[in-house]
Amino acid sequence: MKQPVSLGRWVGGVLGALLVADALMLMADGLMSLGVTLPLVLGVALLLLSLMWPRWQRWLSERPVRLRVWRWGRWAMAAWLVSLVAFWAALARASVDVVSAEPPAAIVVLGAGAPNGRPSPTLLARLDVALAQAARYPAAAVVVSGGQSFSGDSSEAQVMGDYLRAQGLAAERIVQEERSTSTEENLRFSQPLLVARGVPMDATVRLVTSDFHTIRARWIARRAGYSRVQAVGAPTPLYVRYNAWLREYFAFVSGFVLREF
Repeated sequence: MKQPVSLGRWVGGVLGALLVADALMLMADGLMSLGVTLPLVLGVALLLLSLMWPRWQRWLSERPVRLRVWRWGRWAMAAWLVSLVAFWAALARASVDVVSAEPPAAIVVLGAGAPNGRPSPTLLARLDVALAQAARYPAAAVVVSGGQSFSGDSSEAQVMGDYLRAQGLAAERIVQEERSTSTEENLRFSQPLLVARGVPMDATVRLVTSDFHTIRARWIARRAGYSRVQAVGAPTPLYVRYNAWLREYFAFVSGFVLREF
């Protein structure tokens, strides 16, 4: 008689497939950070476990200590899922800073991918928020930050600058930082450009990023020396929202381990 499929095997297989698919989608967009590779490794492990479930169960049953370790492992997985849900709830509550009425001296827009020389939907949302901020604060310089795109000859900053100019933002307000490959580099490489424009590091700077990224970006900015920094979050397109939130969870963990904030 055929044995029913174990619930644990089914859950592990589905979760593993989702994690692998998520990581491959991000890698296809040129993202190769620890926040992408960690879920890939976890997903592959869960898929292998699901495929080898009967053999795994026989191996566990050979020694009682293996069963005890396995039970602790399942509790650890449950705790991880709880932490993931709690993190997502925190992002939903704190996606936008309460910004002061003080006008910013500069607006820094963080890159988010420009495949084939065009802004990704996530980046497009950030740029539209940046345009609104620039219209509200006409004296603020606008820094667009992002290095060479994964596909195409233009840097993210060039693509971002081209879009803002096409929408009518004055070219003399735009400063392009074209070397960075991470949030930390976005902020660090933008500093000398801001100083060159007469914006001291103790001036109010407003970051424009995605809603899920505001907490980590603000913390990284403060560690990088921005003493008066605020963050404004652009809405993440629904079809990539939870993909981005999952990546942010792992990026948050890796950033804490690597002391990025």
